[in-house]
Formats: sequence, C-alpha cells, structure tokens
Amino acid sequence: MEDKIVWSDVDDYLIDKLITIDSELEDILRANEEADLPAIDVSPTQGKLLYLITKLRSPKNILEIGTLGGYSSLWFAKALNKGAKIYTLEANSKYANVARKNIEQTPFSDQVEIIEGKALETLPILDEREVQFDLIFIDADKENNPAYLNWALKLANKGAVIIADNIVRNGEIIEEHSTDPRIQGVRSFFDLLENHPQVESTAIQTVGQKGYDGFVLAIVK
Repeated sequence: MEDKIVWSDVDDYLIDKLITIDSELEDILRANEEADLPAIDVSPTQGKLLYLITKLRSPKNILEIGTLGGYSSLWFAKALNKGAKIYTLEANSKYANVARKNIEQTPFSDQVEIIEGKALETLPILDEREVQFDLIFIDADKENNPAYLNWALKLANKGAVIIADNIVRNGEIIEEHSTDPRIQGVRSFFDLLENHPQVESTAIQTVGQKGYDGFVLAIVK
C-alpha cells in the first residue's frame, strides 16, 4: 500500500513538472467521470508518451483498439500532422457516444473517426477499405489481444509501431495457471510475440497513478 502511495505521489510530481495543463484533455476526463465511465484512461504521463511517440513516428494513419471516452485518442490527435488521421474502435455504445461528444468539442474532430462495434467485427471493414497504419495502440479486452496482434500485423505498414497497454496486470502475468481470461489473453499475446518473424518487441513495467502495470512496444519489420 505504501508503495502505491509513493508511485502516485511521484506521478503527481512528474505531471506537475512535465505535463502542461490542457483544458481539452481535462474536459474529456471530467466528461468521462460525469458519464460514469470507468477511470481506466491512460495517465497524463502515459498520454504524453503516446503523444511523443506519435511525434517521432509522424504516422499518416493511427489505429486505436479501445476508445473509452477518447482521452488517449485526443493525445494522439494533438500530435498528428495535417491530413493524418486516427481510427479508433469502441465496442461499448455508451462509451462511443461519450467519446464522439468529447472529440466534437475539440478542433480535431475531422482527424478522429470513431468506429462503433466489436473490434473483431470492425477491423475487417478497415481491411476492406485498404487502410494501412503506421502506429497501432491496443488497449481493449485483453482476452482478444492475440487476435488484435494478428490484425495489427495485417494492417500495418513496414516500420509501424505497435503499442499494447496493460500487459503486466499487477504482476499476474506470470501466473501460468491463472483462471482470469484477461491474464491468459495477455500470456497468449506474449507467446505470439516470442520469436515472431514480423516484429521486434520489448516490454516495460510501469508504476504510477494507475498502479503496477506495463506496456509492449514493437516495430514491424
């Protein structure tokens, strides 16, 4: 418990030093809370990391699997070049509606397309539209992470960056016999990444306001 308090306090310090207050991002968090959405958005420091990776990569198209209320979507959008776009997929109709309202209040509504429906049903639509991606963020139901990785590789351009969030899950990822389908989904995701011929990848453990977790960072060969 004491460790978690320290992690959160350090995050507060880092946010104060490194993250400029942004009313548009703050408005989204406030709207999400008022709509009673779960408080599982990325933290501000994590959002800034996504923003910086986007700046480094300068993607033409971003794919986000898991929109929630659009907080991470807006971090991505703020880093996009003119004419670039983010396609974000959300299965929950309430979350998708909140996200639409949130994004419509920003100057980036023309660069963010929210696609409602289960991702495994909407990803084929993007394939049919022949949309290819330079950056892909996987942050949805962990049970389907292996399938999302396969789709990411199918839709990715060479050199695309793939990021997958929440892959440590308070350390439970090492529990081989876990009965939690989310844990088994992430473990299967790692099994796919292991020695995969199409990607080079690593994983980073994180602590902070969101507790103990981590993310995968991969590049498509």
